Amino acid sequence: MEIETLRDVLDWTRKFHEKLSQCLSNSVDKNSDERARMVMAYLADHEQALAKVIRGFESTGDEDALNTWFNEYVNKTPVLQKVHSKTPFANLNASQIMEVVADQHQQAIELYRYLARRADIDSAQEMLEALLSLEEHEIMRMTQSTNRFSDM
Repeated sequence: MEIETLRDVLDWTRKFHEKLSQCLSNSVDKNSDERARMVMAYLADHEQALAKVIRGFESTGDEDALNTWFNEYVNKTPVLQKVHSKTPFANLNASQIMEVVADQHQQAIELYRYLARRADIDSAQEMLEALLSLEEHEIMRMTQSTNRFSDM
């Protein structure tokens, strides 16, 4: 997928969350560790919810912000360096699963941070900062919630 505008970044982010949710969901029944299955099911639902939030940004975002061009910046920095669809979630324990998911989110966070620093339009910078804040808070929330599974 070629990313040229902020709208494309949002589209990529939504698809990223949907694909991660699908990968987790597809592995739930294949993992023999009950705690890992619970974590995967929780994370799959959470990723689906994040995809819906991103869809909201896409549909209600400021048109000037959504049409801001970022292709020269994105072409210099790979969007996602590790592909989650190749991760063997079925063979991982709960903490390893969370580590992989956190790494995936961290890459998205780094992209938002990178683009927010380079945004020329205030509305685009504000949207990217909102996305950055959303991803940072959601990864903290997911980590805390999955840590509770360890307490069980």
